[in-house]
Amino acid sequence: MIEVAVRRSKHRIILKRLHALYSTTPNPSNHHHHHHQQQHEGEGESIENRTYWTKRIHNLCSKHGKVDEALHLLDNLRLHGYSPDSLNLSSIIHALCNSYRFTDAHNRLLQFINTHSVPDERTCNVLIARLLDAKTPQQTLIVIRSLIAAKPAFVPSLINYNRLIDQFWSSNQSGEACKLFDDMKTRGHSPNSVTYTTMINGFCRVGELDNAYTVLDEMSKMGVLPNSLTYSVLLRGVLRKRNAEEYTELMNQLWEKMINENDAAVNNAAFANLIESLCREGFFHNVYRIADDMPQGKSVNEEFAFGQMIDSLCRAGQHHGASRIVYIMRKKGYLPSCVSYNYIVHGLSKNGGCMRAYQLYKEGTEFGYHPSHTTYQVLVEALCQESDICKAKGILEYMLNIEAIESTRIYNIFLRALCNLDNPSELLNVLVSMLQNQCPPDVVTLNTILKGLCKTKRLDEALKVLNDMLAGNLCAPDVVTFTTIISGLLNGGRTEEAFHLLRVKMPENGLKPGIVTYNAVLRGLCKVQKVDEAMGIFCDVLKGGIVVNSTTYTIIIEGLCGSNRIDEAKRFWDDLVWPSKIHDDFVYAEILKGLCGSGKFNEACDFLYELVDCGVSPNIVNYNILIDKACRLGLKTQAHLILGEMRKNGLTPDSVTWRILDKLHGKSKRGLSDSNSSLQLRKVAETLDRDFSGRRQEEMIGIKSLNESPADVNSNPVHRQHSSSRVDARKGS
Repeated sequence: MIEVAVRRSKHRIILKRLHALYSTTPNPSNHHHHHHQQQHEGEGESIENRTYWTKRIHNLCSKHGKVDEALHLLDNLRLHGYSPDSLNLSSIIHALCNSYRFTDAHNRLLQFINTHSVPDERTCNVLIARLLDAKTPQQTLIVIRSLIAAKPAFVPSLINYNRLIDQFWSSNQSGEACKLFDDMKTRGHSPNSVTYTTMINGFCRVGELDNAYTVLDEMSKMGVLPNSLTYSVLLRGVLRKRNAEEYTELMNQLWEKMINENDAAVNNAAFANLIESLCREGFFHNVYRIADDMPQGKSVNEEFAFGQMIDSLCRAGQHHGASRIVYIMRKKGYLPSCVSYNYIVHGLSKNGGCMRAYQLYKEGTEFGYHPSHTTYQVLVEALCQESDICKAKGILEYMLNIEAIESTRIYNIFLRALCNLDNPSELLNVLVSMLQNQCPPDVVTLNTILKGLCKTKRLDEALKVLNDMLAGNLCAPDVVTFTTIISGLLNGGRTEEAFHLLRVKMPENGLKPGIVTYNAVLRGLCKVQKVDEAMGIFCDVLKGGIVVNSTTYTIIIEGLCGSNRIDEAKRFWDDLVWPSKIHDDFVYAEILKGLCGSGKFNEACDFLYELVDCGVSPNIVNYNILIDKACRLGLKTQAHLILGEMRKNGLTPDSVTWRILDKLHGKSKRGLSDSNSSLQLRKVAETLDRDFSGRRQEEMIGIKSLNESPADVNSNPVHRQHSSSRVDARKGS
């Protein structure tokens, strides 16, 4: 009796502590009353009161979103004999999945299973379904196997099997998908049409069409009728094989199945998959034929069918083809949705078809279409690039007449497009038009106009606009305003006026220049060869506590190299840039261009390989700089060695790389055609890959020998002459 009393007393103490930890106070004003009520509710609760603790865990997970507190509470309860049930596990796993903590959900469920806290079969299937939302099939399969090991009678539901098989196919794990397909049959499941369709789709995805037909045959033997989606996914595999005869036969079967199919959702999925497959494989003429003939009849909603064609064609970059579908629709008495129409106009505008896009826009206004802000922007920008201001103005006026439109924003988009046209008079005309239409220009409007004026060297007019802003006739300027004009003045050689704005006018208006403004100042000074003044400004920036960025360093190094002060640029890199750890590919490119331009090609190679040794991964532009210089110097072997080193470091040559090497190759062997030349270069690159894989092994052996003995090892394939101590010093930085 004494032992029982002591145990109960300990339980009460533990429960008081638990309640103190996990009591929630939703209303701070009633904190005292709520805290007293919580203590009162928990005073007499025991571990055996499962209803109370289940409710408490559920509230922490679902109502308050405090899954970590719920886990802590549950762990403490388990230490004192509490065994979690299916409701507890369900609350925890659902809360973790709702927080997108799928890895934690997998691990926690495994932990529960390993400690013999296994939920009932229904809950197991519900939790597996939640874990499948993570789309990590291997992790979910581990959980399923653990559940089966703990409960040999447990069998995952057919839906969960189907989802898991599909995920394995999607992650290119065909072996696991096939094993799972066999496993579900050995555990008593009879695959349904979804299962077989998933397997056929998987085999078609990996190009195993024969296996897909084998599954289709098994499907028929098992008495499972293929539906329209089954034939649709099989058609994908046939399209990849370019088998016209099979394609025609399957298409006829598909249309027949769709007409007899009662489930509209299955037909919609089958049709969408078919159109997507045709566009992906380049059979666009078949899509146009389907749009003309509509062989599916009424089995698929016509507007859905046309919308799917437009969407798939646009995804494939066939915006002109999508506009053809629109004409077919209108001929049949249907109107495209504004979303689909906008998709076409936007795509045409961005991909060199702005005149066609404008034609569609004009036709669309007849049935109430108006472009979105983004589409309006790309369309007027494209028209301005074509110098067709009249059409762009027409769209501007149309957009301004739309109700509840932000007129100032519409004007700003148009002004930004005009800036690309270098037409300052038109910019000022738009400003006058805004004032006449009682549309007040904001600071974005004026900054855009100032940018256009400065770009075309109309600095006096830009200063007049700034003075109007300072006088209160227009909205007040901001930092961007001053940065724009300062940059324009410096580019125009008007240094004193620029510094007056920077050091007098900005402080007078309560504006403090940031690093973007100072970068503009530095760039302007370096452009007019005033590098010493730029270095003075840079020192002032550091003294003022302003944080510099990689753009700052790029400008300084470009200025020093452009003034043929290479040694200073190297010291600047060693003393400031590298220790700061604020550097990127633009900084590396300027140093490489400076070294190459001053005739120090070997040092440029040395610099790039030092970066690689220190764990930096320069991009392809940096390698192209070295390859280009090697080609200009006629160093064919070195150019190919740099190419091999680039590929060894995980970079693939781009069109610029091949163009540079093709010029070098053309100089040495003009008799070869362009195609043969490019082919030979690629063969050389493949040979270099094999050579460098062997050389890399030798290099690693050499490094190992260096660690064991003081002998120097020169492992750089292109004049690597830096000392190991210098590399170590950089790594230490």
